[in-house]
Amino acid sequence: MMAVSSACKDGSKVAMDNGKYVRYTPEQVEALERLYHECPKPSSLRRQQLIRECPILSNIEPKQIKVWFQNRRCREKQRKEASRLQGVNRKLTAMNKLLMEENDRLQKQVSQLVYENSFFRQQTQNATLATTDTSCESVVTSGQRHLTPQHPPRDASPAGLLSIAEETLAEFLSKATGTAVEWVQMPGMKPGPDSIGIVAISHGCPGVAARACGLVGLEPARVAEILKDRLSWFRDCRTVDVLNVMSTGNGGTIELLYMQLYAPTTLAPGRDFWLLRYTSLLEDGSLVVCERSLNNTQNGPAMPPVQHFVRADMLPSGYLIRPCEGGGSIIHIVDHMVLEPWSVPEVLRPLYESSMLLAQRTTMAALRHLRQISQEVSQPSVTGWGRRPAALRALSQRLSKGFNEAVNGFADDGWSMLESDGIDDVTLLVNSSPSKMMGANLGYNNNGFPSMNSSVLCAKASMLLQNVPPAILLRFLREHRSEWADSSIDAYSAAAIKAGPCSLPGVRPGGGFGGQVILPLAHTIEHEEFMEVIKLENMGYYRDDMTIPGDVFLLQLCSGVDEHAVGTSAELVFAPIDASFSDDAPILPSGFRIIPLDSSSDAASPNRTLDLASALEVGTTANKAAGDNAGNSGSTKSVMTIAFQFAFEVHLQENIATMARQYVRSIIASVQRVSLALSPSRFGSHNAFHLPPGTPEAQTLARWISNSYRFYLGVELLKCEGSESILKSLWHHSDAVLCCSLKALPVFTFANQAGLDMLETTLVALQDITLEKIFDDNGKKTLCTEFPQIMQQGFMCIQGGICLSSMGRPVSYERAVAWKVLNEEESAHCICFMFINWSFV
Repeated sequence: MMAVSSACKDGSKVAMDNGKYVRYTPEQVEALERLYHECPKPSSLRRQQLIRECPILSNIEPKQIKVWFQNRRCREKQRKEASRLQGVNRKLTAMNKLLMEENDRLQKQVSQLVYENSFFRQQTQNATLATTDTSCESVVTSGQRHLTPQHPPRDASPAGLLSIAEETLAEFLSKATGTAVEWVQMPGMKPGPDSIGIVAISHGCPGVAARACGLVGLEPARVAEILKDRLSWFRDCRTVDVLNVMSTGNGGTIELLYMQLYAPTTLAPGRDFWLLRYTSLLEDGSLVVCERSLNNTQNGPAMPPVQHFVRADMLPSGYLIRPCEGGGSIIHIVDHMVLEPWSVPEVLRPLYESSMLLAQRTTMAALRHLRQISQEVSQPSVTGWGRRPAALRALSQRLSKGFNEAVNGFADDGWSMLESDGIDDVTLLVNSSPSKMMGANLGYNNNGFPSMNSSVLCAKASMLLQNVPPAILLRFLREHRSEWADSSIDAYSAAAIKAGPCSLPGVRPGGGFGGQVILPLAHTIEHEEFMEVIKLENMGYYRDDMTIPGDVFLLQLCSGVDEHAVGTSAELVFAPIDASFSDDAPILPSGFRIIPLDSSSDAASPNRTLDLASALEVGTTANKAAGDNAGNSGSTKSVMTIAFQFAFEVHLQENIATMARQYVRSIIASVQRVSLALSPSRFGSHNAFHLPPGTPEAQTLARWISNSYRFYLGVELLKCEGSESILKSLWHHSDAVLCCSLKALPVFTFANQAGLDMLETTLVALQDITLEKIFDDNGKKTLCTEFPQIMQQGFMCIQGGICLSSMGRPVSYERAVAWKVLNEEESAHCICFMFINWSFV
């Protein structure tokens, strides 16, 4: 063993059992290396075949060949490990440098705060001594201290622009590395070698501001190129037009930009900016890209107000990019804006006053995008659907942009508003020139060619939600599509991308179908966003008065489903696609966006909405649970935006408009129903959560389950400690416990936390799952054979096997027990199943 280990250092010799080394000629080593790259671990037969096929190796024993390959694999493993450790060391060194700089900046900030505190204390003492001074002069001078100075218009000539650029650079650097802004750590963000970086938000400064520092494995010039291309990474950015470019004497570049941002909801206008961008190289080799608004200038170019946009103000912001030893870059990002919250309804103003939201949607988005590209460069691969990561990023960008276009509905994209039906809850827009839109679906005539008279209709609405965290609601909408979607409309939307016209379906709110994830396509860094293909089986669409059977495929983009993230917005955007979907195929996105209107810390359990024990406790325990949940409910208000698009032939516009209004209103009603069920504020009262008719109170059901288990199997199911209730013990039991009804087609009526996790469902959707749905064919046969035994004997032990979650995922279990649950009159109430030591396959 010692000989093999030492031989790993030299590929030209190999150790034998007697401890001696056999030397190879350079030609033999070259031949062996070539064979190694073809097959790193050849079998005995393959090694003998190699010797026969390669004459230069004919004088070498097969055993020698075996040892050489062992040593070669050893060297390869050592090389990879050494390279990995070097990379980790470089990353830790750079992170240590970044943390030391951050520590120095914080010490300066502390010193400044101490000085300001001392100054204000002295001012307070002086004011106390001067309280008897009532002269007019004292009053006037005191008032003048609080006046805001009015700056005269800035000179926008070339020389004036250079002066503004240098001033912007100095102010930006004072924010990025100095103490010009008081930064506080972003809640929930912990710096470390595997984190996205150091993220902070402003405290007590005008407008909203966010700052991030991090490491990326890209060179500074490449980082600057990516960040300046805002449209490639900033989902809220509609357009960036470079209107003028001038070079400076110091090798820098000044650009004049006009930028538009989408509104996040239908209830607010978009924002636009008239900007100066300055790119320069510092003496230490750092690259800086900084920006600011040019709203108050003269003697130069200007940008007049644009209809449907509110002119916002960007204070000095930008990117400081420094080369990192060993490759890569250290980057500082600062975003500082005044978004004019006065222009939106008061309830929405937190969207424009939240530095945390700015950090999540802009600052951290830039850092994530850079890290994603860096990862793709270092680990090139082909992912889902045979597409490279760059192609999948482009698809996700198209989905997001198409949804933003639908939400905003700008006239210059071809949108015009239809008349209301008298109720203004749903807004309808029609686009008769969908080719202007990115990703518009075009209809087809009978010959399969694009139809020139096709249009797109968008139905959109916004609603205020109370006491339901966006991540939890969005996760429910994704996992339980049948709770809100209509199968016939999904089929109609899918048919719109197929050749040939299709007829209008009837609306059946809450169609009974579910979606199966057949292809997870991609995840971004930290899994903040993922894209997948959903298959809706055995759907049908209408054509020529016939129902054409078939499957429906949806390309779906999901983000913000992490319940632990603080104040995070959540999105679910999807579009029907054809099975032979190509990268440039037209898509028509629809979906949901939920944005929190406050940023209170969410310290509750990620499974809070599924915690039946705390939801259904009675008496004083219930009141306590309600109080606890009320204090930990996270975002108490959020705004949800819904937008659905439909391609149609022009002559069907009136019918499509009626259908779209009815459909979106049914979705709103479904969302309100689900939100009410998921709201933590309703926890604490046993009347708040409605179990199926005829179901006893949860405490009573838990007692029946426990007593029946003891009666039939002779052992205790639960071990309650102290004052812990039977229900709470059952709820937190490590094995999956599920109850089903005594019907011809049994459906589930109750599950503990482990049971809900195993089925990948919630208490709201549990009642839609039948017993036979979770078993495979073998399990169904066993169930049919043994079910009468449960009714006669009272219990049954089931051998280990495979069952299925509601999402179609296979679940293995070591064994299962089924027993009859008896009520107070000792008559059968339901059947209880317990799956022991289960896990996803």
